[in-house]
Amino acid sequence: MKFKPSVVVLIMATIILAGCATYYQKMLRFQTYIMEGEIEKAQQWLSKNDKDKEGKNKLLYHMYRGWVSWMMGDYNSSNEDLETADLLIEDFRKQIGYEAFALISNPGVKPYQAEDFEKVMVNYFKALNYIQLGNYEGAIVEARRITIKLQKLNSKYKDHKNRYSDDAFAHVIIGMLYDADGDYNNAFIAYRNALEAYENIYLDNFGLAAPLQLKKDILRTAYLTGFHDEVDHYEQKFGIKYEKDDPDNGDLVFIWQNGFGPVKSEWSITFTMVPGDVGFVTYTNEEYGLTFPFYIGDRSPGEQAQLRDLSILRIAFPKYVERVPVFNEASLDLDSRTVPLELVENINNIAFKTLHDRMLREFANALLRVATKRALEIAVREATKEQSKENKLDAGDIAPAAITILNAITEKADTRNWQTLPHSIYYTRVKLPEGDHDIRLNTSNGQQTQAHTITLNIRKKKTTFYVFQSLESHLPEQ
Repeated sequence: MKFKPSVVVLIMATIILAGCATYYQKMLRFQTYIMEGEIEKAQQWLSKNDKDKEGKNKLLYHMYRGWVSWMMGDYNSSNEDLETADLLIEDFRKQIGYEAFALISNPGVKPYQAEDFEKVMVNYFKALNYIQLGNYEGAIVEARRITIKLQKLNSKYKDHKNRYSDDAFAHVIIGMLYDADGDYNNAFIAYRNALEAYENIYLDNFGLAAPLQLKKDILRTAYLTGFHDEVDHYEQKFGIKYEKDDPDNGDLVFIWQNGFGPVKSEWSITFTMVPGDVGFVTYTNEEYGLTFPFYIGDRSPGEQAQLRDLSILRIAFPKYVERVPVFNEASLDLDSRTVPLELVENINNIAFKTLHDRMLREFANALLRVATKRALEIAVREATKEQSKENKLDAGDIAPAAITILNAITEKADTRNWQTLPHSIYYTRVKLPEGDHDIRLNTSNGQQTQAHTITLNIRKKKTTFYVFQSLESHLPEQ
């Protein structure tokens, strides 16, 4: 049977449109199980829908499996999947076939590479697993790998201009682990590194200042190390005095992971080309005040002509949509006192800022993609005209608009992301006498409060780590 080209176009468009849902929409059932606290059902869903076990979403598959196992307390299995994810990140290589296909379709056809902050969160959850397994040495290695990984990532950016060049929370974790092991010298160094990251990176870029608890830990570890000059220095700097604790008490480090991070959706923007200096064209968008000079002097004459012909173009980009947590503050009630938890990591803010930076860096790639599609469209139109003349066919029957339609449909953003990361992370450290303690975690939003009672055994001169994940988040506005 011979189909008219117009019918073929309709079939192809239908097939492509079937895949137009965002990644969040495709994972909605899994996400629903998670937010309803049905973690075992979420795990079963992953097992049944394992087509991503191999292929372009393999990295995300192991990230999700690792997170679900962590939630279920299966820390060894969690680390197995997260280790696989970590290796996939380290071994990522651009594959020419996928890159070429992406030029005539969209970035979503390529294996998922992960955002920078997602890459280091793999090591964060591995560190949590090692903490629960009592392996502080392994946890320190993973926390240190966060800072090393970010250094490597930053070295790839031009002039090292990457606002997420260090992770303050990673240094806090390193400090807490050395602290728990009685290595107060290295703990002090890690806490001081965290303070520098908050002051030099987090405050300006993510609007997050150093927590009070970090300042207290700097003073305490400086004192325990015998760095009395540093104690005096930081007392003046922070405006607080170091207070000694009962040495027979134990420590509780309580970490609250609140809600879930943003999901990716899509937006598109139209640019108009204006002539630039020799070798340059400039694309502008007045609505957003965006101007991108684009150097084409190093390209072939044919490519330069194609790019200059792109007087108006539409490019699809991913964008984050926030999932606002139901609760925005928390405290612990214990031994007739209330201790607030402090924000130590805002993954939501980091996600928005780093994606914006990446889009600015990748505009040239997006422009090349659109130019390649347009060149293919022009080539098909020219071939169609020649074929029509030779065969005396009606050009309308051959449907020269096929490539135009497909180009419009395939101009999509890559909306994949790791959707079980927390929106934000809070913590505190409290000193408690040895024994069992009933601790109440109160989460609140100013109008409603939710209480959770947790029983923990505190040992003298030891540190107990506890992580609580709140699942309550508002749905994203897609």
